[in-house]
Amino acid sequence: MTQTYQAQIYVTLRPSVLDPAGVAVQSGLKHMGYENVDSIRIGKYIELTVSAETEAAATEQLNVICDRLLANPIIENYRFDLKVLSAA
Repeated sequence: MTQTYQAQIYVTLRPSVLDPAGVAVQSGLKHMGYENVDSIRIGKYIELTVSAETEAAATEQLNVICDRLLANPIIENYRFDLKVLSAA
């Protein structure tokens, strides 16, 4: 039986990679008076639905999608959460 899953995908830069967008936001916040905000990292959030026979199959497919399209595995990490939406 095929199930439909919702995936919530989080893509972030690896800790060793400089995050110029995070640095710019941190600088802007400091100029606004927020001196207590540090270590800002900017990432991406993606939602999609996928149909698969099993959760393991959906997970395998999402790993391929993230590795090949949604994230750059050289400089980014990703993780995702799966939730069953319906069973067909």
